[in-house]
Amino acid sequence: MPQVTIYTTSWCPYCHAAKALLTKKGVAFEEIGVDGKPELRQAMTAKAGGRTSVPQIFIGDSHVGGSDDLHALDAQGKLDTLLAA
Repeated sequence: MPQVTIYTTSWCPYCHAAKALLTKKGVAFEEIGVDGKPELRQAMTAKAGGRTSVPQIFIGDSHVGGSDDLHALDAQGKLDTLLAA
């Protein structure tokens, strides 16, 4: 299973929803909190192609996007394939 990384803030409901989906699927992930850490948010933004919102989710070298993107992949049946790569 590829490394899953999710950039979050503690108060973001979309972050909680994305983590809940990954947890429900039994996926281990690295969570990087960007609350009050402008250097981490800048690194996230650069890695995410300019997207500044949280969460930003990466599976392996692939940028998935945010919570809506993650849930859309799951609804299309593509998330499990990406996680199994």
